[in-house]
Amino acid sequence: MNKDNVKLAIAPIGWTNDDMPELGSENTFQQTVSEMALAGFTGSEVGSKYPKDPAVLKPMLDIRGIQICNAWFSTFFANGDKAKTIDEFTHHMNFLHAMGARVIGCSEQSKSIQGTTLAVLEQKPIFSDEEWRLTAEGYNELAEIAAKKGMRVTLHHHMGTGIQTPAEIDRFMESTNQNVGLLYDTGHIYYSEGSQQAMLDVLTQYLPRIFHVHLKDVRDSVVAEVREKSLSFLDGVKKGTFTVPGDGVIDFKPVFKILDDYGYKGWMVVEAEQDPALANPFEYAVKARKYIRENTGL
Repeated sequence: MNKDNVKLAIAPIGWTNDDMPELGSENTFQQTVSEMALAGFTGSEVGSKYPKDPAVLKPMLDIRGIQICNAWFSTFFANGDKAKTIDEFTHHMNFLHAMGARVIGCSEQSKSIQGTTLAVLEQKPIFSDEEWRLTAEGYNELAEIAAKKGMRVTLHHHMGTGIQTPAEIDRFMESTNQNVGLLYDTGHIYYSEGSQQAMLDVLTQYLPRIFHVHLKDVRDSVVAEVREKSLSFLDGVKKGTFTVPGDGVIDFKPVFKILDDYGYKGWMVVEAEQDPALANPFEYAVKARKYIRENTGL
């Protein structure tokens, strides 16, 4: 892949899980970003332990050669919380802009069950026509706000949310303007559909609107247990649903080729939340970096 086009980052969720702070509570911010740099990554997303003041955070990352490339933002348009969402988005956007990021990864969290005990494969929310309308209108507005700062908005399709399946991604993309992008996540599509081909189809279909990429692998054996026992999303995470590229069932070679052939420009982010007590974050970061180097030349 073209080193001038693609940069590599890793998410801190492998060190400390913001949804389950007990996972990795012992890992400090400084340890996290130091190990990211040592493993060979030049970018990071933002975790709960990161300083919130750019004047404090930026020098601590600069000295390690790490740049912030994105940070999760929860939207609640389908719930009707437009004004609150836009107000909080503006603050979030300004922080990311100050940190040098130019992409904002958003997830529509209205009715989401990802943080609950509900069965993720059986009880995901389904949006009504009105909820779809509110969501699309909201994201169109966010994209316009971001564009004024030279930034781009993406929708992170996610397990346990109203925008999880390829059909739901299709409806979202068809309902929004071209300047609303997709945060393409290999693991979440594979988890949802259990299919490498479905994962590649979404990638191919929306290449012009994919502004950010998450590289996440999946363990089929854990997904099978989640299905058999009607487990929640977080139950699966603790058991090891996700892992780093090259350690699970997904073949990333065609993913890399499709992105490279298209001329994708942006970040690829290793994001594989696991229990750090079971999967040492630094060891898995090194494993991921080696796999990507061997298969992309980056």
